[in-house]
Amino acid sequence: MIYLNAFLLPGLICMLGQIVIDNTKLTSGHITTCLTIIGSLLSMMGIYDWLITKCGAGATILITNFGHMLFQGGMAGFYENGFIGIFIGLLTKSSLAITATIVFSFFFSLFFTPKE
Repeated sequence: MIYLNAFLLPGLICMLGQIVIDNTKLTSGHITTCLTIIGSLLSMMGIYDWLITKCGAGATILITNFGHMLFQGGMAGFYENGFIGIFIGLLTKSSLAITATIVFSFFFSLFFTPKE
């Protein structure tokens, strides 16, 4: 069942994002920002950890997971170092994802050319 959930959750989130893009004047950047904020809010309420247990990798590959990582890193940093630890934790927890995005984007740009 976890394999089905891992497929359905990202599909549902992408479908909702596409519906919002088609029916509003919001851009992809607005939707990405909203999904990141939604992920951090779900993490704050403890729902995102439940989604990860029910959907496995389907919940960890989405942009909402980036919001979850930011929130979890900020809270871990806060518990360790106080207020300044929030900012330290944000970078510590999410630095791997940001670095991987930059590296993969660079390699993709070498092999693919954008349409004009």
